[in-house]
Amino acid sequence: MGRSLALLLLVALAACAPILQPPDRAVVRSVAFTDLPGWTADAHHEALPALAKSCAGLTQRAPAHDSEIGRLAGSLDVWRAICAEAAGLPASEGAAARAFFERRFRPVQVLNNDRPTGLFTGYYEAELKGSRTRSPRFAVPLYRRPPDLVSVELGQFRRSLQGQRIAGRIERGTLRPYAARGEIDSGALAGRGLELVWVDSAVDAFFLHIQGSGRVIMDDGRVVRVGFDGQNGHEYVTIGRELLARGELERENVTMQSIRAWLAANPARAAEIMALNPSYIFFRELPGEGPIGAQGVALTSGRSLAVDRTHFPLGLPVWVDLRQPDLRPADPAGGLVRRLMIAQDTGGAIRGPVRGDVFWGYGAAAADIAGRMKAEGAYYFLVPRGGEAGS
Repeated sequence: MGRSLALLLLVALAACAPILQPPDRAVVRSVAFTDLPGWTADAHHEALPALAKSCAGLTQRAPAHDSEIGRLAGSLDVWRAICAEAAGLPASEGAAARAFFERRFRPVQVLNNDRPTGLFTGYYEAELKGSRTRSPRFAVPLYRRPPDLVSVELGQFRRSLQGQRIAGRIERGTLRPYAARGEIDSGALAGRGLELVWVDSAVDAFFLHIQGSGRVIMDDGRVVRVGFDGQNGHEYVTIGRELLARGELERENVTMQSIRAWLAANPARAAEIMALNPSYIFFRELPGEGPIGAQGVALTSGRSLAVDRTHFPLGLPVWVDLRQPDLRPADPAGGLVRRLMIAQDTGGAIRGPVRGDVFWGYGAAAADIAGRMKAEGAYYFLVPRGGEAGS
């Protein structure tokens, strides 16, 4: 009887104990192109312009990275040959592009330990209204990068920290945390001449920080494109999760649209809720085409993918396989997104070996898709045939 009671107590305690998840670990598994769901149905040539943009950097420096994918990412000579061939392909022939990718690359599936799927979200180029001068209407600043902000690539000091970075300011010879969002919104940077432009909505500015880039329609009709130029070093916190924890939103209804609606309906609490995300982005004006991703190239709608830079180098083609039935209700494919993309960006919320963020362009349609996208999916990196990375 005593042993049975003890056993029951152990079972009960085990049931109450949290299930410990193993730490993230990218596992690479070789597969064939025939294993890629929907591979033959894509318009592969539509990925070539995005690849060409990445090639501008890849022909100068191979995508070396201290990871298994990085070691498979190809040498400088291999990439120069790949990019030269890609530049000569016909712009509108999907069969030729598909044959090129199959000839020059081989696919590897990426898993998180033994799990093949992960979260895929979407982002877009935000659109705001603004002015070069402050006024009662345009009273919310977008700040330039402060000169005392110091960013540190930790991988330069320890290989185990490859892809990780911190930021802060130097105080008496020590790196200290920079001001958080709430402090900056309360005026911590005011009077330093850092205002790039002034916009008419704190909520729009907040979502611009999440997206990382945007177009500001100025009061004189001109368009100013702004992009990421630094982050304050604080951890990114999803305010949707905070609103869910407080019972303000239902779990099945946490989208960009629902969060925006809540902030609009609760203006007196909006600043408090937005300050729960201490991460803050600084901007620069972008000339020409944009927005610019972390690889330093202009992103391509529907073909640029943000990944976790801790696990992967940028510039590699990636086959994405995900489904979200309500993503495009009019799509006969039923919300399937199976297409070739290029890993060209990263983000504060993009963490994990199987985690992606699809860039959808700008405008109302792009914002609608990106705001609702929260899909389970898998991806397969295409690594060059011809040996490991090196110069």
